[in-house]
Amino acid sequence: MYVVDSKGGAIACMLLALLFLGTWPAILTLLERRGRLPQHTYLDYTITNLLAAVIIAFTFGEFGHSNDDMPNFLDQLSQNNWPSVLFAMAGGVVLSLGNLSAQYAWAFVGLSVTNVITASITVVIGTTMNYFLDDKINRAEILFPGVACFLIAVCLGSLVHASNAKDNRAKLDRPEVIPISGKGLISNASHTSSSNKAKAGTAKFLIELESRRAIKVFGKSTLIGLAICFFAGICFSLFSPAFNLATNDQWHTLDDGVPHLSVYTTFFYFSCSCFAIAIILNITFLYRPAFNLPRSSIRAYLNDWDGRGWAFLAGFLCGFGNGLQFMGGQAAGYAAADAVQALPLVSTFWGVLLFGEYHKSSRRTYVLLVGMLSMFIVAVGVLMASSGQRRY
Repeated sequence: MYVVDSKGGAIACMLLALLFLGTWPAILTLLERRGRLPQHTYLDYTITNLLAAVIIAFTFGEFGHSNDDMPNFLDQLSQNNWPSVLFAMAGGVVLSLGNLSAQYAWAFVGLSVTNVITASITVVIGTTMNYFLDDKINRAEILFPGVACFLIAVCLGSLVHASNAKDNRAKLDRPEVIPISGKGLISNASHTSSSNKAKAGTAKFLIELESRRAIKVFGKSTLIGLAICFFAGICFSLFSPAFNLATNDQWHTLDDGVPHLSVYTTFFYFSCSCFAIAIILNITFLYRPAFNLPRSSIRAYLNDWDGRGWAFLAGFLCGFGNGLQFMGGQAAGYAAADAVQALPLVSTFWGVLLFGEYHKSSRRTYVLLVGMLSMFIVAVGVLMASSGQRRY
């Protein structure tokens, strides 16, 4: 079994995880904005997310020699370690609920702000729990100022969302945008220049996006999106402490002589429960969709190949990103590994580049956005600086 046993290796894992975990939400958002049903996308994503965990288990989990204290992946499957397995599976359940909720929040609130709010809640709650579970191996005088930066960022993120929503309402209230009864809004400019692609940030761009996307958001309360964000953030804040308990058995639930679950075995069980919950909920949503989405079916899902490759890629990125986060956390402490929650830095880049978020916004929105991202840059540096080294 391969073990990350150095601080440098742990930080490398965290940085790579940060890139992966900041990119996969952008792919799912892109598919939703192209009109693909989120139920179809999430079912595809779930398959490769589990496959990533299986690949990690049978490679890193089987490298090298096995011994009684650190058995390989296959050896642990037959051991009496069910208390730790249940912690791992509980972590997978809450992560699946959080990811599923975030998928809808991205439509209502936007990719950048959703990830800011959920990541900040994750750090404020989850990092504090992990610090005490890890027997305080992280430097508190560095760690908690980093947590405070995340808390400031969540406040700034809420202000960015409110300011950007106000900017969008102002764009849609301009004279060139006229209401059509029962059909939403239409731009006068579209009658004369329908062949021209709308520029990002314009009213026409917002209207064209609404007409294409799967989840319709015009006329919906922004509180819906914020409520989903906070629910997802609470779910995300619990999965890492559950994983920590599964790998380190701080509550001494295992029998004497039974070795702790390796990070790879834990991740396998974690991903299996994540997969099971996602399949159950998304098949239910095919026939009983939320937020006025059209009904679908298993047959319609199987025949929907538009964007399936991208959804598969998103699942791999998320799966390998989570695996790298946990590998780094086992070496340097799960509190420090929560530095990957700075993923909104990556998501905001994709949001601006791919989706035209914050184009033609007000100066106030830009000032708040810069402040939010600055807090995240400081926070990720501070959390990584607080890394300790676990003793085996």
